[in-house]
Amino acid sequence: MRWAEQGVEVDDGALPGLARIGLVRSVRTPQFDGITFHEVLCKSALNKIPAASMLPFRYTVNGYRGCSHACRYCFARPTHEYLDFDHGRDFDTQVVVKTNVADVLRRELRRPSWTRETVALGTNTDPYQRAEGRYALMPGIIGALTESATPFSILTKGTLLRRDLPLLTEAAQRVDVGVAVSLAVGDPDLHSRMEPGTPSPQARLGLIAAIRDAGLDCHVMVAPVLPRLTDSVAHLDDLLGRIAEAGATGVTVFGLHLRGSTRGWFMDWLAGAYPDLVGEYRRLYRRGAYLPAEYRAQLAQRAAPLIAKHGLAPHRRSFREGPAAAAPPPAAAVQPALF
Repeated sequence: MRWAEQGVEVDDGALPGLARIGLVRSVRTPQFDGITFHEVLCKSALNKIPAASMLPFRYTVNGYRGCSHACRYCFARPTHEYLDFDHGRDFDTQVVVKTNVADVLRRELRRPSWTRETVALGTNTDPYQRAEGRYALMPGIIGALTESATPFSILTKGTLLRRDLPLLTEAAQRVDVGVAVSLAVGDPDLHSRMEPGTPSPQARLGLIAAIRDAGLDCHVMVAPVLPRLTDSVAHLDDLLGRIAEAGATGVTVFGLHLRGSTRGWFMDWLAGAYPDLVGEYRRLYRRGAYLPAEYRAQLAQRAAPLIAKHGLAPHRRSFREGPAAAAPPPAAAVQPALF
């Protein structure tokens, strides 16, 4: 491997959290300025979701922990604390890579007890974040699932998925494959503030079109919708119109939820970027992680005619069972693993 001399050994300052999960080495490279990759050997690949989460899938695979997309609202931020990282800057720049995940997954899928339930990819951190350009974990994961006749779904903001479209179209001939793109911010300026490490809205619209050109359905997650920032009729109408024009076969729209340490990280960002909205967000989220029922109902009423207007009504065109099919999780949900 041409990066072999860039490694930092475990005894050279490795954090205890990383040592617990099998750290092999930590790597920095000029091509990914500001990001450290922590290569680990995982013991398991399939994750079973608690039944209390009430999601439409029971198993996930996540090749990465941490995410260079750096979305201000990412629900998965608190998971980095288990590794003795912080939920803020570290989550964005300290990316854990399960280098052997495809081999471990292939072994697990060969077990006689495996019943070939749908496996969801992209439910914690994005499988097509920038790290995938270096480590290329997804072709092996897709191959293992396809070979074992296991249906799967993918949710991503990453345009690198284009690379794997031939694999996905081939897989779709053998198993049920669902593909979804997350796109909730249509305004380029707000996008650069809110999701600084992600491909632009226009690039993701191009990805939707490419998925459709490859002969696959493409659901779009217009989520999370942000109060007073992306919830206006004008913004939703424009974004849904462009999504429909790109060829999407359905959409899901729901509002922002803020749980755990993500809440403080997001509110700190909001105070710097949009200080006039801090009071309203405190009011909206004063009772917990989820928007009030009244706001959720108003958002649904606002979005429904626009979804129908652009021919994206879910009862007419729906995403195959997978992460994008999930409704807004209830307050009791343990792990609303969508973003």
